[in-house]
Amino acid sequence: MFQALGHFSCPLTYPLVSLLSPYRIMQTLIHLLKCNIGTGLLGLPLAMKNAGLLVGPISLLAIGILTVHCMLYIVCTFPRLQKTFVNYGEAMMYSLETCPNAWLRTHSVWGRYTVSFLLITTQLGFCSVYFMFMADNLQQMVEEAHMTSNNCQPRKILVLTPILDIRFYMLTILPFLVLLVFIQNLRMLSIFSTLANVTTLGSMALIFEYIIQEIPDPSSLPLMASWKTFLLFFGTAIFTFEGVGTVLPLKNQMKHPQQFSFVLYLGMSVVIILYICLGTLGYMKFGSNTQASITLNLPNCWLYQSVKLMYSIGIFFTYALQFQVPAEIIIPFVISQVSESWTLFIDLSVRTALVCLTCVSAILIPRLDLVISFVGSVSSSALALIIPPLLELITFYAEDMSCVTITKDIIISILGLLGCVFGTYQALYELIQPINHSITNSTGVYA
Repeated sequence: MFQALGHFSCPLTYPLVSLLSPYRIMQTLIHLLKCNIGTGLLGLPLAMKNAGLLVGPISLLAIGILTVHCMLYIVCTFPRLQKTFVNYGEAMMYSLETCPNAWLRTHSVWGRYTVSFLLITTQLGFCSVYFMFMADNLQQMVEEAHMTSNNCQPRKILVLTPILDIRFYMLTILPFLVLLVFIQNLRMLSIFSTLANVTTLGSMALIFEYIIQEIPDPSSLPLMASWKTFLLFFGTAIFTFEGVGTVLPLKNQMKHPQQFSFVLYLGMSVVIILYICLGTLGYMKFGSNTQASITLNLPNCWLYQSVKLMYSIGIFFTYALQFQVPAEIIIPFVISQVSESWTLFIDLSVRTALVCLTCVSAILIPRLDLVISFVGSVSSSALALIIPPLLELITFYAEDMSCVTITKDIIISILGLLGCVFGTYQALYELIQPINHSITNSTGVYA
């Protein structure tokens, strides 16, 4: 299905039977799945509500196919650059160095700067969303603790004025995250990654177990929503594909990098199916009451409160992993400007400042669904849909690319640009509107 979109020089397998290393492939596959399963996944039921019961799944499938296709642009471009172990930004810079245009060759370093800036913006945006997700779920767990029982009945939403502002919970989480990002030991980070995988897997199993039970008749749900809310859907959908910046590092770590295309096809097929199933079933289950995160719709009983706790723990540890991307770009540059005696102090100070920045962003705009859509529209769309086709055009244009391939690349970039512009506009428009506490980030009281 993915290869039907165009011809790539890197094969699907190489040769598959003789080279497959099951352990290494499974390890890379797990990392790929983890990179694409985060808070955005839990916001997909609301995204389906913003698109419609028919348009939503079809559009999510289309965006998924285009995103994987663009990931393959990145994977299949850098071997032509005759460089090894490059990251996304370096791939863009080396590609510009080989293009026919003299001005672009001279300013090729700005390609790396642009991609690095977008990666920093995207990853810090993810971290800010993690703050809101953990605070939302912590608020609901704490303020409903006196009503929690063993009876897992569906929620019936009533308006509740929160006992404590959501920002209080964000500030409560802040010092723990600061201490977490001080840990730089790779072995310790791998332990955190394993804990995040276990808690996320357990939470997802229980969420699916609940939403497939007693699904109401979906005939009353609209098949297509308005175009304004569809723009919010686009931002959320593209946000969920969080792993576009990790494809080259994952390929570099494989013993046989030629196998990565197979791993990418397999892993992203699983991810897309998971996205569509959770988004569609979640929307069918909760209908017009669907909240910014599906965990906020779960019953107020001890079993599903534990689901929120487990997923929040998983997101807590995932924060440290996502934080590593901007930290590894920013901190070496800052440290290079000071003497060696100040290295440790500056390192910890920058880490603290970046965590505080994500916290302040969450405090200033505590609307989980709209921030997800905004981050997805602004930077995720550029990294996932706009830059990769341009990367292929720059790298292969001198090799007599077919008109079909050139047209296809231009169309994908234009679609990404339109989604970026209009999605950003709609998210900003919604953000400046008064907050309806009965809908957005509300913690309900349920009978």
